Formats: sequence, C-alpha cells, structure tokens
Amino acid sequence: MGCRPTFHRSIETLAGIGAAFTSAPMLHPLNSSRAAPWVALLSWFAIPLAFSLAFWAAFMISPAEAQNFRRDKLTLKTASGAHVIDIEVAETNEQKQLGLMYRTSVPPGTGMLFPYGGAQEVSMWMKNTYSSLDMIFIRSDGTVHRIEQSTEPLSERVISSKGPVAAVLELGAGESKRLGLKPGDKVEHASFKAKK
Repeated sequence: MGCRPTFHRSIETLAGIGAAFTSAPMLHPLNSSRAAPWVALLSWFAIPLAFSLAFWAAFMISPAEAQNFRRDKLTLKTASGAHVIDIEVAETNEQKQLGLMYRTSVPPGTGMLFPYGGAQEVSMWMKNTYSSLDMIFIRSDGTVHRIEQSTEPLSERVISSKGPVAAVLELGAGESKRLGLKPGDKVEHASFKAKK
C-alpha cells in the first residue's frame, strides 16, 4: 500500500516551535542587566532544549497513532463458523495510503478495512510494511472475491484485485487459512450491501 513520507510532519512541528521561540522576547546576558545571571544563562539553553524535545516527540508518535483510525468490528462467515474481527477502518485517502505501514505485527483476530464506497479495480502494495499480510478483496455485497495470502514484507510489487471490489481487508499472514476463509465466503459490515 502506498504512503506519503511522514518525515514532513516532524519538520512542521519543529518549525512551529521555532517560530514561537523566535517571536517571543528572549533574555540575553549582554542586554539584560536586570536579569539574574542564572536566568540569563538559562536562556542560552532554552531553545536548543526545546528543539531537541520536539524532535524526539515527533518521531516517538507512530503513524498509526497520528492518524487515529476509527475502530470497528466485522464478521467473517466461513464454513468453520462466524469469526468476529476487531478492525481499524482506513477512511480518508491519507489513511488508505498509510494502512498498516510500519507496524511490526498484526495480532490474530485484528485487521484493517479499506472501504472504497463502490466497486472498482484496486491495487495494493507492501512498501514500508514490515509484517506479512493476507489481503482479502471484497465485492460490494460482502462476498470475498479473492485472497492474496502471505504477502512479501517491504515489496513494491503491485497486488491487484483482479476485478471490481468495494473494499480490501488486511489480516496477519496465515489468518485466512486459520479461519477457513475462501473466495465466495461472506463479510458482514456496514460497508457492504447484501443482495436482495
């Protein structure tokens, strides 16, 4: 799945803090005769310290935390029964581009849903994605169209839906086999409209 580089977020954070400091009055040991010496000295360290803290804070926030994906549940109806999956929903274009990138694991029983609002050809990839995945391509009525199993981490190979689909569900590699999921099975979620 594609992703716009996230480094720019940190630059914006640092730039905002830098602007705040440069616009504020600053004590200087040569022009603040009434300031206590220790206060003047402290002013020399305030800006470098602030920039350092901002730098590390920006990079400690994971892309997933920054995006704040909506959480939901869906049900996979297979020959082995109904399986409820805890999902994150990639609703915006930016969230769809990010997806499960940079995640070091995708626990069993969890995944991410990419709804597209209508049937269309969809292409995914594994760029910046460290965990192997099962990609389930789903039609508008919730029918599993096809499954790409155990994708290669960090690969930029394009993985196509090979037909019009309304959504893609990504699970940890091996989950589709564990749950007995196969093409033709049903996915129950508000994103899909059952045929009447």
